[in-house]
Amino acid sequence: MIATIYKSTGSWYIAKGENGVFYNARVKGKFKIDGLTTTNPIAVGDLVDIELEGSEENVATIAHIHDRKNYIVRSSAHNRNQRHIVAANLDQALLFVGLRDPKTSTGFIDRFLAAAEAWHVAVNIVVNKSDTFHQQEWDIFEKIKMVYEALGYGVFALSLETKDGLDAVMATLSEKTTLISGQSGIGKSTFINGVLPDENIRTQEVSAWSGKGLHTTTFAQMYDLKSGNSRIIDTPGIREFGITNDIEPAELSHYFPEMRARLHDCRFNNCLHVNEPGCAIKDAVENSEIALDRYMSYLNILDSLPKKNY
Repeated sequence: MIATIYKSTGSWYIAKGENGVFYNARVKGKFKIDGLTTTNPIAVGDLVDIELEGSEENVATIAHIHDRKNYIVRSSAHNRNQRHIVAANLDQALLFVGLRDPKTSTGFIDRFLAAAEAWHVAVNIVVNKSDTFHQQEWDIFEKIKMVYEALGYGVFALSLETKDGLDAVMATLSEKTTLISGQSGIGKSTFINGVLPDENIRTQEVSAWSGKGLHTTTFAQMYDLKSGNSRIIDTPGIREFGITNDIEPAELSHYFPEMRARLHDCRFNNCLHVNEPGCAIKDAVENSEIALDRYMSYLNILDSLPKKNY
């Protein structure tokens, strides 16, 4: 039977069969995915074949993993050289960000977007807690909206307190499997509580002494929405989003849409857009055709990749 992984807790998985029944599933023996070096060989969103275990009701064994159409992956929080698959087989991601309490850096946003571009996942950016904005925050929001919408990303202001912007964000979820991601304390769980009031996802406040969010979701988990074939995946809050080492430095600019469109204008095919002469990317930055913050994010990510590769 084909099933979809809805939750992973390490050794056990919750899988929803094509018959609509949920099963507790586990991997037996030496089953593994050849050549995949990740901390979790099976991720939420994976399609798997399961075999029912006759001795126990609603218990199954995972026998096979289907090929993924895409996934979001980041470096493991415990080992920079290992990858962790956040979720698989996505239609899109909603990246929740904040302008205060906590504040999300543009570097964090750009790292997430680059990873999503690398694995072919569309992204909408949700700037949460707009009811707390002063004019300074609204000015920053308008700048974010201008920069990222020009690159093809949707940008929404959202207040879960006043419900302003909620209908627009909800409309993006229709008939899609959507990953909900962002830093801890940014309001993901509060949003999911509003979308799925029966689930009662646990929430916590932002840490007063650090200004950073507290982790509330331990494992990624998928939920069915009541409308149509719509599903959302709640994920643990993340402090930093590490780009994985398997992205080569020469590839990185392909995952910045504004750079990708200009690569053929660089003098050298292997241009890294740092010190090379005849670089179309640096010219575009100087002419304000590429946002300076985006270019600085590119340089910071480039610097974080293994030096042995270039």
